[in-house]
Amino acid sequence: MGLKGKLIVSLEVNYGGHSVHDIFHTNSHHLPNISPSRIKHFEIHEGENGKISSVASWKYYEVCVKTVIEAIDPQTNSITWNAIEGNLLDLYNSFNVIISSEHQWITYALVYEKKTEDIPEPLALLDYFIGVIKDVEGHLLKN
Repeated sequence: MGLKGKLIVSLEVNYGGHSVHDIFHTNSHHLPNISPSRIKHFEIHEGENGKISSVASWKYYEVCVKTVIEAIDPQTNSITWNAIEGNLLDLYNSFNVIISSEHQWITYALVYEKKTEDIPEPLALLDYFIGVIKDVEGHLLKN
């Protein structure tokens, strides 16, 4: 198996993909309140929330990562975060998270390069992000 990989999951959401996308794009600072069992901390260090080149740190259960927004595409409602610091990079040379939405669908992609072949694929992290999306959808349905 190679060192580079890409895991993709698409989920149908009842509230509309654009609404879930908006939480991640412009309201990501609310994610620790929306998904407190999964996202423990979010902080913007440089730039503005939801803007290209902004730098933020995230803390998920045991993963601490600092990211930079690398790309925002309004046509596909996609955002690409690139990991630049944190314990996630102990296992991976590079790690990107891409979230996009289309109608009732949210797509999450993890694009990564493992440091060695014996490092497992980040399936647990993908499952974790599925839980975050479900928490966001539940929040939107309640409000």
